[in-house]
Formats: sequence, structure tokens, C-alpha cells
Amino acid sequence: MTVFRKTLAACAAAMTLVFAPVTQAQEKLQIVIFGWPSLGAILPPVIKAHKLDAKLGMDVEFVERTPDAYTAQFNSGEFKVGGSAALLTVGLADIRGVKVSYLFNIFDFYGTIVTSTPEVRTLKDLEGKTLAAARATTNFIMANWFAAQQGLDMKKVSVVNTAPAGLVGYALANRAEGIQVWEPALTTLRAKNPNIRVLDLDIANQWTKFAGSANVPYLGLAAHIDWIQKNPASVTKLWQMHKEAADWLQANPDAAARVILPKGSAEDISGLVALIKANDRLGLNMKRAGDIRKEIEQVYKAGRSIDYLPSDPSAASIYAGK
Repeated sequence: MTVFRKTLAACAAAMTLVFAPVTQAQEKLQIVIFGWPSLGAILPPVIKAHKLDAKLGMDVEFVERTPDAYTAQFNSGEFKVGGSAALLTVGLADIRGVKVSYLFNIFDFYGTIVTSTPEVRTLKDLEGKTLAAARATTNFIMANWFAAQQGLDMKKVSVVNTAPAGLVGYALANRAEGIQVWEPALTTLRAKNPNIRVLDLDIANQWTKFAGSANVPYLGLAAHIDWIQKNPASVTKLWQMHKEAADWLQANPDAAARVILPKGSAEDISGLVALIKANDRLGLNMKRAGDIRKEIEQVYKAGRSIDYLPSDPSAASIYAGK
């Protein structure tokens, strides 16, 4: 009996070794993003809080940079994947010989100009005045295009450059007659100064006339083509984790706001909750780049019309895979 029990125990131990879960080393990846308040800073906290990267065998570190540093370090290849990838920035990099590709869209474009100056009632009123903006961002370039459709000549505006995080401070201190902002900075600003006025860029109407669609692909993930070719499975995982984060964000706006702004004030949290629920200004719209190629090409066309893009980006700048 003793020998039988020992044999049975040995068999059980062997079976345990065979069927025990195998712990695999996680793939480590750094993704460069803009810091808060920016669209690129919305989904990363959700991904990390719910360990959506770990579920897929990845350990993603989101590294924050200012727009100028982001562009320089992503284009140089210091970071192979960019999580605050704006279409026109990707297109310009491609034209300059940087082999990068827009993987998928997360947010459609929304931007605006705000003011507390009584005599500034329309966009045209900004001519001869000062506008604070983050000039290195695609949001400013796109806002420039939309403002031009309504007759504003940006060459007649004195543009003061600052990082996105500084725009709210400019607006609160009334240091410029206009401030070019986007979400979630606009929601943060309105929570602190409900009386600030928005100069509408008339985005849906102007874009529909130009492109035949109200959707404006704007910001998502991009990567260097050599990295994509070596890591096709990782591209799929990046889509999966961001899609799961986006779905959870929309299904749980209250909880999501607290994950994104763990130290936010009550006003900041309530404003972000309202922004997530409405989505008209947040513009969350996840699409694979290959599925919206025509819309992306229209964004490139807009960039060319205001001389931001000197030529058409290559087809390779729009990722065709799944």
C-alpha cells in the first residue's frame, strides 16, 4: 500500500508539472505620449489600471513628452511607437524620409479658440491680436485650416507658442486675446472659468463640405515601419488593449474619470464625466487606418492646402494591415 501511495503521489506531481500554467516573459514596450491635458493621456491610465497590456503578454510603459520633444524623439526612432500620433505629423515625417505608419485612429478632430476679451466676438476679430497656441501640435494646424475657411488670416495674428499644459494657464490669466485649445483642456478650463467664450470653428459643416464626411481622423497610434515588420502580433495587441480601454471608458464614464484624474478636483471629475458621456467634443472613434484611408487622405489634402505638407505622404504612411 505504501509503495502504491508513493507511486500515486509521484504521478500526481508529474501531472501538476504538465498542466501548470507556464509563466512567459512579458514583452516590454515604451510608447511616447503627450502629458495631461491631452487626448493621448486618456486611455493609458485605463490600460495600466486594468492591466490590459499584461493580459496580452505585454508590459507597456507610457512615457510623457512635450509636443516638440515627442516629435523629435519619435521621428529619430528613440521611441518606436507613438501614442499621441497626429495624422499630419505622421504625414510630414513620412515626407521627410522617416519610415513611419499610422496604425489606427482613436480620436477624431476637435479644437477651438476661446477668449475672455469683450471685443473679440468672431474668429476674424483675432486679426491684429495675440493668440496663445501649441504650434508644434497638429491640433493647431487643423484649427488654422478651419479658421481659414471662415476668413481668418493667421498671418495677421501674433501667435505665442507654449506647451499644451500651459494653455489653460494662459486662458485663466487672460494673457492673450485668444487661446487655441482642445479637449480635455477645454473641459478643465470651463470648470475653472465657466464664463470663457468659445469661437466655434464650425468643424462638422466645414469638413463635410470639404471631404464629404463629418468624421475627421486625427489622433491615434503610429509606429516605425521596421518595428511593425518585426512585431506584427504586437500591432494586433496594441489595437486590442486600446479598443478594450475605449469600450470600458464609454461604458463607465464616472469610474473612468477617477482613473484618469485620481487627484482631480470635483469640478475636474464632473467635467470629464460629461465629456466622456457626450463624446461630441472628445471624438472617440477607433478605426483601423486601412479602413479609413480615404478620410485620412482628405486630412493630408487639408494639410497641403495650408502649406503644412509640401507634398502628398506615401501610401505606406497609412498602415494597411489588421
